[in-house]
Amino acid sequence: MRTSHQWISHFRKNATQQRIDWQLAPTVTEQELSPILRSFQSWQLGETPDGGPLLKATRKYARKMNDPSYLEAIRLFISEEQKHSDNLGTYLDRIGQPRLKADICDTIFRKVRYFNTSMEIWTLTVLVVESIAQLFYQSLKDATRCTLLKQISTDILVDEAHHIAFQRDRLFMLFQHKSWITRFVCRHLYKLFFAGTVLIAWTAYKNVFIAGGNTFSSYLRKMRYKYYKSIHNTISQNKYYYSNSVMA
Repeated sequence: MRTSHQWISHFRKNATQQRIDWQLAPTVTEQELSPILRSFQSWQLGETPDGGPLLKATRKYARKMNDPSYLEAIRLFISEEQKHSDNLGTYLDRIGQPRLKADICDTIFRKVRYFNTSMEIWTLTVLVVESIAQLFYQSLKDATRCTLLKQISTDILVDEAHHIAFQRDRLFMLFQHKSWITRFVCRHLYKLFFAGTVLIAWTAYKNVFIAGGNTFSSYLRKMRYKYYKSIHNTISQNKYYYSNSVMA
């Protein structure tokens, strides 16, 4: 598990990496673009971070935990998400397609998170969305032969893997001092929240998942694996940590 200082170093180093050759011309075909365009536009809008509510929750949490460096780590995380939005938007510009100004799923999500001041809920939400994003961008990459779009997708996939690790570290810390009954309740609520969000994502973005070679069954199977890898295993590690701490 990395400290906030270590994550700051990671994000700063990662910001110097250039994985996309913008000299390449987009070669996506109409046949490839037609089924995925709306989902692509919607996801580009969703990647545009509204950092205010998250930073507000982070400031409150960082003061409580006496970890001011975590606030800087979150700022760099938000900056990386902004990079994703900018890259997707640039691609839309270059293929002559508009960027969305509003989307129903994005609008609902932004309104809900505007009132959230809990670091735990933020961490869980981001962890779930990033897990879905991994499959979304892998599907997007598999749905086209356009080298530029593949590079954009790969760049995001590399970042998302680290984002999930970043959120897992925080979820682990948040669970360290919970009582056993709270952990029991959270385990079930988190699983329910993950499942519900996964179903909503399929409904909203199924064209991309299907274009990338997924069926509903394979989508659920892959997301179930991601749940156990990202959330269940993190909670289980805390269970062992808690047991060992009590026995020490």
